[in-house]
Amino acid sequence: MADDDATLIGRLRSKLIDAKKKWAEDGRLLTGEEAPPTRRLPPGQRRVDNWPVLDLGVQPDIPLHAWRLFADGAVEQPMSWKWGEFTDLPRTTLTTDIHCVTAWSRYDNRWEGVSARELIGRVKPKAEARHVVFHSYDTYTTNVPLADFAAADVLLAWSWNGEPISREHGGPLRVVIPKLYFWKSAKWIKRIEFSTLDKPGFWEVRGYHNYGDPWREQRYDEEA
Repeated sequence: MADDDATLIGRLRSKLIDAKKKWAEDGRLLTGEEAPPTRRLPPGQRRVDNWPVLDLGVQPDIPLHAWRLFADGAVEQPMSWKWGEFTDLPRTTLTTDIHCVTAWSRYDNRWEGVSARELIGRVKPKAEARHVVFHSYDTYTTNVPLADFAAADVLLAWSWNGEPISREHGGPLRVVIPKLYFWKSAKWIKRIEFSTLDKPGFWEVRGYHNYGDPWREQRYDEEA
């Protein structure tokens, strides 16, 4: 779903993707532990102060004049926004932690953007909608249950710690779903598809868990 107005910088790193698939096959990093969500650091995670850059080797450079966000699928009111239209929506600011499946966690990230609930209220998902699929400008996809996207701490963020989110971290706009491993928080978001069917995304079809709860250490598909 790359756009003609988005420049794709870099090259898909097939060896990295193959290595990550092998991690899933081997169960790398798994501790076999579980922890209650009340424990701040999930099992197998280490705390970091930096924000590591993780991608597939390609970073879309999306001019704001050409940027669009689409929300469609099983909804009563499909919608699309240009950049200024989206940033004019009611704003929210949240501070959350990041938990990456590669075993690092970063505390106290301050985000600004539009809450998922604001968007949901505008497009009005149909009663049969149960899932959400995120589509990114680099063709990446990932899936979450609609109930998790509709949580109070989920947002579509354009700012991190008071600054615009950089391209390498998913700017101009990325998803933030704090209670799931961060590969579920799609970068460079272009389309939010509401679906009656679950549609596993890029990593989910390559051996990673379909849900991704850090406290239950759902890094990989148990049958992978």
